Amino acid sequence: MQHSSPADQTRNISGAWRRTARGAGLLAEDGSVAASIFAEMSALAVRTQAINLGQGFPDEDGPALVLEAARQAISDGMNQYPPGRGQPVLLGAIARHQQRFYGLTVDPGSEVLVTAGATEALAATILALIEPGDEVVTFEPFYDAYGGLIGLGGGIHRTVPLRAPDFQPDLDALRAAVTDRTRLIIVNDPHNPTGAVFPRATLELIVELAHRHDAIIVTDEVYEHLTFGAPHIPIATLPGAWERTVTISSGGKTFSLTGWKVGWLSAPAAIVTAILAVKQFLTYVNAAPFQPAIAVGLDLPDAYFATIAAEMQHKRDVLATGLQRAGFDISVPQGSYFIVADATPLGFSDGAELCRRLPELAGVVAVPITAFCSPTHRAEYAPLVRFAYCKKVELLEQASAQLAALPRA
Repeated sequence: MQHSSPADQTRNISGAWRRTARGAGLLAEDGSVAASIFAEMSALAVRTQAINLGQGFPDEDGPALVLEAARQAISDGMNQYPPGRGQPVLLGAIARHQQRFYGLTVDPGSEVLVTAGATEALAATILALIEPGDEVVTFEPFYDAYGGLIGLGGGIHRTVPLRAPDFQPDLDALRAAVTDRTRLIIVNDPHNPTGAVFPRATLELIVELAHRHDAIIVTDEVYEHLTFGAPHIPIATLPGAWERTVTISSGGKTFSLTGWKVGWLSAPAAIVTAILAVKQFLTYVNAAPFQPAIAVGLDLPDAYFATIAAEMQHKRDVLATGLQRAGFDISVPQGSYFIVADATPLGFSDGAELCRRLPELAGVVAVPITAFCSPTHRAEYAPLVRFAYCKKVELLEQASAQLAALPRA
């Protein structure tokens, strides 16, 4: 039997799928799988032994109590498939968390769903709730998965720009972007990659527009406990929002356990059921021994959550000072793991080019903001670079010292 070559197999993929995947940034023009800038920069960091401030993962483990709970769960034999909606111990902890921090009452049995990280929650939600041709509105720059998932679902991606230095949306532009063709409004708050936290007035307008145009709001709140002086306001807490909002978060950022991939969402029962119908054909279930451990984390005392925010703010300030001394213009983030720096004062107009040269010039790796933008708008964000500060303080100090020696172009 003659087997077709990989090139033939690629050509035989349906034209419609290829167009969708290419539009979503999943395929290069030659049909090969498009490598992400994060994979490229992380490989560059390994190859050059540079300090990796590109990808947003911590270099310290999470709370000892949470780690021990995972070890205990493994020892207790909790190593097989958990229930499809998630283990009751974690569902209950998520419900308590929403009540404790935000005053939201959710039914753990019907209004909560555990997922393989927030990204799977986003994937299942988008694929469940849109039809081909539906429009999905996000802010731009945007977490790169949004564009890919919208494309895979056959949706049309509309964006509202966030511009330096504060990266807040123009409200008239937001009003213009949401129309009767809009099915979903995705709100990442605190925002990756800019670190912006959106004020109540912006969130209230989103709720108003969702009602006016019968859209569903999807919130990505993975940095909910990492804000610095600006309060995090879940949209679901606003009047009229709960019945049309899917709230997504995860334990990865809050507990510095990104590799565990334990996420969740909460929403009205009918919406959760629709999302579950898709989620069961993605991972089915995940992370059996990690689910009770994350439940332990969610029940940690308030002091833990206050401490992680204060520590992350200190790390932000260390790197911010270092970037300013190196000659960058910066936008001081109000939340998240990330800080955006403008390389223009250093003579660089192309952030992607700078990122590829930074390991040689300063022994540091970052990622360009253009990696978070649609092709149409990349030129506007070309000089901007994202640095991650979710690292040990001594590493940030070392990176700052190395960046201080960065030559002007």
